Amino acid sequence: MKSSVIFTGTGPILILTSYESLTNTDFIEKLANKGIRKFISAELPVEKVKEKYGERFNVIMEDLHQTDDLRVLDYNGHNIFANFSFIELGKPTYYEP
Repeated sequence: MKSSVIFTGTGPILILTSYESLTNTDFIEKLANKGIRKFISAELPVEKVKEKYGERFNVIMEDLHQTDDLRVLDYNGHNIFANFSFIELGKPTYYEP
Protein backbone atom coordinates (compact mmCIF):
# COMPACT_ATOMS: atom_id res chain seq x y z
CA MET A 1 0.00 0.00 0.00
CA LYS A 2 1.25 3.45 -0.92
CA SER A 3 0.08 6.93 -0.15
CA SER A 4 1.19 9.84 -2.28
CA VAL A 5 0.57 13.47 -3.04
CA ILE A 6 0.17 13.86 -6.79
CA PHE A 7 0.85 17.40 -7.98
CA THR A 8 -1.26 17.95 -11.10
CA GLY A 9 -2.02 20.90 -13.35
CA THR A 10 -5.13 21.66 -11.29
CA GLY A 11 -3.52 21.19 -7.88
CA PRO A 12 -2.46 18.43 -5.51
CA ILE A 13 -4.47 15.30 -4.72
CA LEU A 14 -3.79 12.74 -2.02
CA ILE A 15 -4.13 9.15 -3.18
CA LEU A 16 -3.97 5.65 -1.78
CA THR A 17 -2.93 2.87 -4.12
CA SER A 18 -2.15 -0.81 -4.07
CA TYR A 19 0.27 -0.43 -6.99
CA GLU A 20 3.85 -1.28 -6.08
CA SER A 21 5.22 1.65 -8.07
CA LEU A 22 3.95 5.11 -8.91
CA THR A 23 5.52 4.71 -12.35
CA ASN A 24 3.72 1.42 -13.09
CA THR A 25 2.22 1.54 -16.60
CA ASP A 26 -1.27 0.58 -15.36
CA PHE A 27 -1.09 3.21 -12.59
CA ILE A 28 -0.11 5.83 -15.17
CA GLU A 29 -3.07 4.72 -17.32
CA LYS A 30 -5.49 5.04 -14.39
CA LEU A 31 -4.29 8.59 -13.78
CA ALA A 32 -4.62 9.36 -17.49
CA ASN A 33 -8.22 8.10 -17.35
CA LYS A 34 -8.80 10.73 -14.66
CA GLY A 35 -7.30 13.40 -16.94
CA ILE A 36 -3.87 13.41 -15.28
CA ARG A 37 -1.20 12.88 -17.92
CA LYS A 38 1.72 14.80 -16.43
CA PHE A 39 2.49 14.95 -12.71
CA ILE A 40 4.93 15.06 -9.86
CA SER A 41 4.35 12.53 -7.08
CA ALA A 42 5.79 12.33 -3.59
CA GLU A 43 5.04 9.47 -1.22
CA LEU A 44 3.84 10.00 2.33
CA PRO A 45 4.06 7.49 5.17
CA VAL A 46 0.75 5.58 5.19
CA GLU A 47 0.60 5.65 9.00
CA LYS A 48 0.90 9.46 8.97
CA VAL A 49 -1.95 9.70 6.45
CA LYS A 50 -4.08 7.32 8.53
CA GLU A 51 -3.40 9.41 11.64
CA LYS A 52 -4.47 12.65 9.91
CA TYR A 53 -7.56 11.32 8.07
CA GLY A 54 -8.90 8.83 10.63
CA GLU A 55 -12.29 7.39 9.69
CA ARG A 56 -12.19 8.77 6.16
CA PHE A 57 -8.97 6.79 5.61
CA ASN A 58 -10.67 3.63 6.90
CA VAL A 59 -13.68 4.07 4.60
CA ILE A 60 -11.43 4.54 1.55
CA MET A 61 -9.32 1.52 2.56
CA GLU A 62 -12.42 -0.69 2.75
CA ASP A 63 -13.17 0.28 -0.85
CA LEU A 64 -9.61 -0.28 -2.08
CA HIS A 65 -8.97 -3.63 -3.75
CA GLN A 66 -5.89 -5.62 -2.83
CA THR A 67 -4.15 -5.17 -6.19
CA ASP A 68 -4.05 -2.66 -9.02
CA ASP A 69 -6.27 -0.03 -7.52
CA LEU A 70 -6.23 3.70 -6.89
CA ARG A 71 -8.41 5.87 -4.66
CA VAL A 72 -8.39 9.64 -4.13
CA LEU A 73 -8.43 10.41 -0.42
CA ASP A 74 -8.36 14.22 -0.70
CA TYR A 75 -8.46 16.67 -3.60
CA ASN A 76 -8.43 19.86 -1.53
CA GLY A 77 -4.92 21.27 -1.87
CA HIS A 78 -5.35 23.65 1.07
CA ASN A 79 -6.29 20.73 3.29
CA ILE A 80 -3.42 18.54 2.07
CA PHE A 81 -0.88 21.33 2.64
CA ALA A 82 -2.33 22.03 6.10
CA ASN A 83 -2.03 18.36 7.09
CA PHE A 84 1.52 17.65 5.88
CA SER A 85 4.79 19.52 5.80
CA PHE A 86 7.14 19.30 2.83
CA ILE A 87 9.69 17.53 5.03
CA GLU A 88 7.26 14.58 5.35
CA LEU A 89 7.16 14.08 1.58
CA GLY A 90 9.35 11.44 0.02
CA LYS A 91 11.66 11.99 -2.94
CA PRO A 92 9.64 13.39 -5.86
CA THR A 93 8.98 11.36 -8.99
CA TYR A 94 8.38 13.26 -12.21
CA TYR A 95 6.23 11.81 -14.97
CA GLU A 96 5.72 13.21 -18.43
CA PRO A 97 4.57 11.17 -21.44
